[in-house]
Amino acid sequence: MTDVDSLDRRLERLTDADLARGLDIFRERLGAAGAAWLQTCVHCGLCAESCHYFLADGETASIPAHKLEQVAAGFRGRFTLAGRLAPALVGARPFDRALARAWVEAAFGRCSTCGRFPYVAAVLRAARATLTELGLIPADLQQIVTTALETGNNMAITREDWLDTLQWIEEETQTAVGDPAARIPVDKHGANILFTVNPREPKFFPLGLQASATVFHAAGEDWTVAGEGWDLTNYGLFSGDNAQAGAIARNLLDSMERLGCRTLVIGECGHGFAAARWEAAEWLRQRPAFRIISFLELMEEYFRQGRLRVDPARVTDRVTLHDPCNLVRQGGVSEPQRAILRRCVTDFVEMTPHGAENFFGGGGGGQLAMAEYRHQRLQAGGVKAEQIRATGARIVAAPCHNCIDQLMELNREYKLGVRVMTVAEIVSEALVPPAATPAKESHEPAG
Repeated sequence: MTDVDSLDRRLERLTDADLARGLDIFRERLGAAGAAWLQTCVHCGLCAESCHYFLADGETASIPAHKLEQVAAGFRGRFTLAGRLAPALVGARPFDRALARAWVEAAFGRCSTCGRFPYVAAVLRAARATLTELGLIPADLQQIVTTALETGNNMAITREDWLDTLQWIEEETQTAVGDPAARIPVDKHGANILFTVNPREPKFFPLGLQASATVFHAAGEDWTVAGEGWDLTNYGLFSGDNAQAGAIARNLLDSMERLGCRTLVIGECGHGFAAARWEAAEWLRQRPAFRIISFLELMEEYFRQGRLRVDPARVTDRVTLHDPCNLVRQGGVSEPQRAILRRCVTDFVEMTPHGAENFFGGGGGGQLAMAEYRHQRLQAGGVKAEQIRATGARIVAAPCHNCIDQLMELNREYKLGVRVMTVAEIVSEALVPPAATPAKESHEPAG
């Protein structure tokens, strides 16, 4: 699939048999619960005010119920008696090329599957799986999946470049902490922690990886990264292709088995955490034999154990917190990052709303990878931009790199004048150097 292989051309190549097969795939992925959800929407429109796409553009096509209806129309036309006998009466339509195009717009162009309406997200994920199987997935989103499958990470970073990057980040960390013994261990067998990384950190944001290494050093952790199988991202979650998503997830499991580590720690990434912690077992039909946690959960444990000492006076700018949907609303990790920030900064303020009710930033669900929808992505992100502006914050903590990329674009687009940082970067800034901590206090609980 190439850029010149337009959606029109791909639609034109579909046969009636392809379209029928697509609906069969959709029915299988939807399941009984999903099929029931398709029939329970009463078209009240109350969902509209909860969707950042609709709040930004005010278009009927962006209302979650409307997006759901586009998908339900094809389902009813094939799988319900009323849809076959009286299609106009129940809003049923044949799943033809025109409706397939409408599904693409609804599932990829106007939805980031943020989960504010969980049943809508579930249905549109099933629609994405169908479209991907039919070759109608946006080409650049599929390319990221293919790159991860072919090279082991979604940015095609070679092993040599990865190891070279780790070496110089290690040297920078040693200088920053004033300890030549500070290390970023690679392929350390039997380490307590295997730490996984978003490829955007070694490629574009090395200070984020350095901050994580600084935290591990300060905590005295027995940790390692893998020379192969270190990428925590999994865009198969966004494409809906469970086989490809499972193959990518397998890389992390293989690294754990090869190195014999006890805990798999997912760096600050919403969808990476969701894929590894919640989805991989289903994709692979295999329950992991080890603990899988977010780096946020681990850092909070360090604080509770008295392994990190911070001085909040080191971070005096007002800080607010963005809640990645896959981490918070759909992943259940909401409080650790808040507990950490309250220890590390002098002025922490929540967005309105926040936590599980927070609005999506607009960059997840694969949106950052789909260039054709950039305008909609930035427009929808205006809701998040106004949330940030209303807090008066100068720093936005965002424990997810897809969110960070989107927020950095929103920062420029809406002239917010903020710094966007990971939680680990804020912790790193607030850390009290070990030399400045009296030995008798080194293990006292922070705060």
